[in-house]
Amino acid sequence: MMINKLQLSAFMKIREGKLDGFKQQAAECISQTREKDTGTLQYDWFLSSDQTECEVREAFESSEALIAHWHNLDKALGKLFEQFAYDNTVVIYGDPSPKLLEEARTRIPDDGRRKVYSFLLTDE
Repeated sequence: MMINKLQLSAFMKIREGKLDGFKQQAAECISQTREKDTGTLQYDWFLSSDQTECEVREAFESSEALIAHWHNLDKALGKLFEQFAYDNTVVIYGDPSPKLLEEARTRIPDDGRRKVYSFLLTDE
């Protein structure tokens, strides 16, 4: 069964000695997502057992919803990566629009830290 929504996993490392600030900034990102986003279906943050890495599992109604999410969180995510996290990798699952792919290119370097996986099989 083909699902029309987009899914995303974002992986990052937490800067040494910055866990508390990271958690506070993550809470800010979550709060802003709840307040501003209309097309975000899932936005869950997970810490590794040693609390040095984080994965964010996300789902969106459409490419436009993901683009809006990134714009809504520009400042909050900027602060997260400037002060508390590094080595960001993003994996997008689904059928992203050309506009979303271009937006991803401007946000995430193309050095293996940005990947897109499309559906292998569909019922169509």
